[in-house]
Amino acid sequence: MKEIAIISGKGGTGKTTVVSSLAAIIDNKVMVDCDVDAADLYILLKPQIRKVVKFSASSYASIDKKECTECNLCREVCRFDAIDELFNVSKLSCEGCDFCRRVCPVDAIKMIERESGEWYVSDTKYGPMVHAKLYPGEENSGKLVTLIRTRAKLLATETFGPNGYVLIDGPPGIGCSVISTLTGVSLVVIVTEPTPSGIADMKRALSLAQHFERKIGIVINKYDINVKNTLEIENYARNEGIFIFGKIPFDKNIVNALKEALPYPEYRD
Repeated sequence: MKEIAIISGKGGTGKTTVVSSLAAIIDNKVMVDCDVDAADLYILLKPQIRKVVKFSASSYASIDKKECTECNLCREVCRFDAIDELFNVSKLSCEGCDFCRRVCPVDAIKMIERESGEWYVSDTKYGPMVHAKLYPGEENSGKLVTLIRTRAKLLATETFGPNGYVLIDGPPGIGCSVISTLTGVSLVVIVTEPTPSGIADMKRALSLAQHFERKIGIVINKYDINVKNTLEIENYARNEGIFIFGKIPFDKNIVNALKEALPYPEYRD
């Protein structure tokens, strides 16, 4: 089972465009969109959802007014000012640290599981897809990424056996969700662009991938918009011992394909 993670140091480099194009031409794979905060692979692959599962990764405090003696200990220890003078708990402010419950002398506080999002198993024209949505303001995106990656790997194994692939559309940046995306994958593909910000963020993403000692390659998107910067990327990759998988020219047909919400291999001018 091979897991291929396509990431980028910044948003807008063309990572999802590359993933959707690979999805259209690679057989025996399951797609998984690990950008759970702002997923968009579904726009191009148009999944038909067949399974929805609620995701919970945190909790909030709830005070039983009948049991509460208003000793004020909970308010004193709450660093987030989540408990008001009437001993009501703000769900938005509560971080679920559980300290208030631990200090309550009459066990009037309990922790309520918070619904943080949902994840899906879907069918697409190009094969099965696992994706997710984290609700606005919710945290623990890394835990959700790990969950859907695990489900995608199980689905690929069940569907295609040991010769299957998991094609991962990773989140941008180098945060916890990217770390959860890279852990244990077979190959990391970094999509970059020949701009100052693209180069700087590519270097950060490359440093992270190297920390996990994964096999790494680079794809330079729109390489011909600045040949000098493209050469800088190539020289940097050469010095780091990183292979350049390919260079994609700027092509208005790719823009037209995206306008029609199609993977590029499906577009016909």
